[in-house]
Amino acid sequence: MTPVEFAVAAEHYLAGAPLADGSRRVYRIALHTWAWLLVGRTPPSGAHRRGAAPPVLPLALLDGPDAPDRVAAAFAERAAAVGARTANRELSALRAALRWWCARGWLSADPAAGLRPLPAAAPTAAGPAGGPGEDRVRAVLALRVPLREKVLWHLVRESGAPIERLLALDVDRLDLANRQARTAAGERPLRWRGGTARLLPLLVAGRTAGPLFLTGRRAPAGVPERDRCPLTGRGRLSYRRAAELFTAATAPLDPAGRGWTLHALAEPRR
Repeated sequence: MTPVEFAVAAEHYLAGAPLADGSRRVYRIALHTWAWLLVGRTPPSGAHRRGAAPPVLPLALLDGPDAPDRVAAAFAERAAAVGARTANRELSALRAALRWWCARGWLSADPAAGLRPLPAAAPTAAGPAGGPGEDRVRAVLALRVPLREKVLWHLVRESGAPIERLLALDVDRLDLANRQARTAAGERPLRWRGGTARLLPLLVAGRTAGPLFLTGRRAPAGVPERDRCPLTGRGRLSYRRAAELFTAATAPLDPAGRGWTLHALAEPRR
């Protein structure tokens, strides 16, 4: 049965599309934004955007003869408000949903078929292996993600240390006042800058021992004590999980849609 309402159709798409959890959240926000635009209203922004219920939009409005003009006008308005990069990303999310709906016969044609992404200023100095350049690094660090990810990403960017070494950090090795970790004899110094220094005390939050970066659940039996928080019992975050979360979160920013690796975030050594 064809859904009557745009938001319901969007949820069907999000449930059926092969998207990572982080990408699904970003796509939902983008599709909700389109619901506001397509009824001629200004989408909420900032803290008001997350969780805002989209307006009622009959899906049939995207299947009439004036649907292409409606979508084109909304796209132009959005680009003027937020710039080509953001508008292009949101257009990509809408087009993916439209193709999915057309494949199921919910729409007879794609009303965005004639639209093309707008040209945007090229990013500065591309990162390694197609990774993010400086402009996109700033966009990555501005993403709304949990504090744990925010601290880790800043630390990767600012310290130049191997990611495995950062994930192995323990709370009792941190010297917050001097923006560095206490190292053993012969170890390379590990220091950070303002972004990490601002966020790191929030992540530590009174803890005095155990892994700095923790999983979201208690560690299973058999995990060594050094990899377990003595207060919460949660385990040390693994490299694999940290990499998965970063790639999923950055997929909407990647023109190829694949997301980047944590190694691409590291600042090149000079």
